[in-house]
Order: sequence, then C-alpha cells, then structure tokens
Amino acid sequence: MRRGRHEALESAGQGDLVREAEGYLLAQAHHDRIRREADELCARLPWLTTAQSEELTDHYVRLRLDVSRQLLLGTVQRAQELRREYESRYAGLRAALLRRHTAGACAVLSGAAGLSALACLLSR
Repeated sequence: MRRGRHEALESAGQGDLVREAEGYLLAQAHHDRIRREADELCARLPWLTTAQSEELTDHYVRLRLDVSRQLLLGTVQRAQELRREYESRYAGLRAALLRRHTAGACAVLSGAAGLSALACLLSR
C-alpha cells in the first residue's frame, strides 16, 4: 500500500526528530566523558580544596567543549567546501557527457540520413 503525502511528511519530521535526539545524546555523552576526565585530573591533585577542584573541573570542561566545538565547526566548513567542489566537478562532467552524447547522436542521425539518401539514389 502506498503511503500518502501526509504520512511521508510525518516520517520526514520524525527523521529530523530522531537525528536531533541522536545529536543531543552524542553531545551529552561527550560532555560526560570530558567531566570524567576532569574528575580524574582533580583526583591526581589531592592538595586541591573542594572549591578549587570544582573550579578546575568547570574550567577544563569549558576549554575542552570549546576545542571540540572549534574542531566540529572546522570539519563542517571543510565538508561544505568539499561538497561545493564535488558538485562543481560533477556538473562539469555531466555537461561534457551530455555534449558527447549529443554529438554522437547527431553523427549517427546524419550517417543514417546519408545512408538513406544514398539508398534512394541507388534504387532509381
């Protein structure tokens, strides 16, 4: 049974929701991993007071999240650049292929027309 347009739109909306939830869960797992690293760092520094340990943990988490954000933004930017380059190259290759097919079709048609004209002349 074919799905209606409304159902297809709902599925697309659900796909967006699933991707958003997945992104949130990945970000949360990354944040938790960074916090564990900060806690391990503070555990190796037993002379820190509780306030100092919390301040160091917060600072470490902020720095690591900023670094992660910058890396992700750089990756996204590079992916966009590559996408533009590939799309441009694909468009060029597609246009060249279309020109070649058109030239080939014209050659075949003109050859067929020539052969037809020759056949008409020889049949007289």
